[in-house]
Amino acid sequence: MNSKNLFSALAVGAALFAQAQSQQDVKAIKAMTGCYDVSFNFAETFSSQKDYEKKKNYRSGALEWITVAEESPKKIELQHILIVNPQGSGKDAIVKHWRQDWLYENTDLHTFDKDSHWKFTKLDPASVKGQWTQVVYQVDDAPRYSGNGTWIHVDGRNYWESTADAPLPRREYTTRKDYNVMLRGNHHEIYDWGWIHDQDNKKILRKDGAKDETIVEEKGREYYTKVEDGKCIIAQNYWNEYAPLWKTVRQTWDEELARNKDLNVQPNVEDIYLYKDLMELSPKQNKEAKELVKKYIVTKN
Repeated sequence: MNSKNLFSALAVGAALFAQAQSQQDVKAIKAMTGCYDVSFNFAETFSSQKDYEKKKNYRSGALEWITVAEESPKKIELQHILIVNPQGSGKDAIVKHWRQDWLYENTDLHTFDKDSHWKFTKLDPASVKGQWTQVVYQVDDAPRYSGNGTWIHVDGRNYWESTADAPLPRREYTTRKDYNVMLRGNHHEIYDWGWIHDQDNKKILRKDGAKDETIVEEKGREYYTKVEDGKCIIAQNYWNEYAPLWKTVRQTWDEELARNKDLNVQPNVEDIYLYKDLMELSPKQNKEAKELVKKYIVTKN
């Protein structure tokens, strides 16, 4: 075989390998869909701050329905919907939860800086070859954090890892003022019983012109244990009814993010948080949803 034919054969082989790898990746991502019994567990571990008082461990749980909201050849959107029992009332409540988008060989990122500010970053295509960007959105579909990584399929394991700066988690953003950035170390791994979201986090105080200060480190582990889909029927019904409304919300955010500019998202307008306004809309109030989202966005030119 001459060098030209050898080169062609190697190129074809590499393309076939990449295609097979991508198919495995998609299978792993979609394995996160379904009905799950979820437990959220977080514990602060180490602080170099001399007088720091460790906060109490956090634990909670709920049922969660995860579904493919939209899909295209290089993008998979997974929507999480919580089913919770407020104060043990015996009446289930629906919470439209976070969303994770998976983008293949993506080069455009909005990464969290601090204090409601996201920076636009353009990546070199060569640096993201074969990688997936996980973009996480808040309950109101505002951006939260973005991280790149390669899905690993070896020795019977299927996992993906990245690090990403993020705002404070909802469990702390109204109670903590001593840090303003969470550096998330994310590990997603698929098992035959479900999947885990394993986290090694750092709670950081970030100021202009100063070096980041780590206040405390944290270990987090979220277990998603698969249960019968019928247990999540109330969430499925909610999504069937409200999916068009939330599609409008997503599209409105996408229009702003597509400008590829830095972005500021106001935490509240007149003491009202965006997610509260959106949750009060009926399924057909698409125009109102679009107007609400734009009220909270300040795009940097």
